[in-house]
Amino acid sequence: MGEGDVEASGLHELADLIFAVGRQLRPPTDPAFEPCTPIEISVMRYIHHHPGTSARAAAEATLLPSSNFSRVLRGLEQRGLVDRVVDSGNARGVCLYPTEKAHRNLRYLRENWDRTLRGIVDDPAAIETVNATLRRIEQELIARRRGGGRQEP
Repeated sequence: MGEGDVEASGLHELADLIFAVGRQLRPPTDPAFEPCTPIEISVMRYIHHHPGTSARAAAEATLLPSSNFSRVLRGLEQRGLVDRVVDSGNARGVCLYPTEKAHRNLRYLRENWDRTLRGIVDDPAAIETVNATLRRIEQELIARRRGGGRQEP
C-alpha cells in the first residue's frame, strides 16, 4: 500500500467517523424542543451563524435549490424558528434571523450535546484540535464547491 493509499484510507475513515458520530447525536427529549429534520438543522445552523443573511446566500450555503429552500424556510417560519425581514437596502430582498424560540432550541440542543459528550474527551486541547480541524475541513469544502479552493489530484 503506497503513501497515497494510506492517506486516502485515513481520509475515508475520517469521513466515515464524522458521519457515524453525527448519527449518534440525538435531539433533546425536552417537550419544549422543536425537532428539526437534518435539512432544517443545516438551514438553522447557517442562519444562527449568519443572522441577517439573505435567503439566496443561505440556500447556496446549505446546497439547496431555491424551490426546496423556500419550502424549508416556510416550514421554519410557520413553526416560529425564523423571522423574514425586508432588507432595508433592497426592498425585494429579505434578511433571515433566528427567533427567540430558535435561540431556546439551540440552548436545549447544546445542553443535550454537553450531557451526551461530557466525559468522553476531557482534554480541552484535544477538543480544540478536533474542532479546528473540522472547521478547516468545512471551510475548504465550501471554498472548493464555489471554485475558490485548491483541488488535489
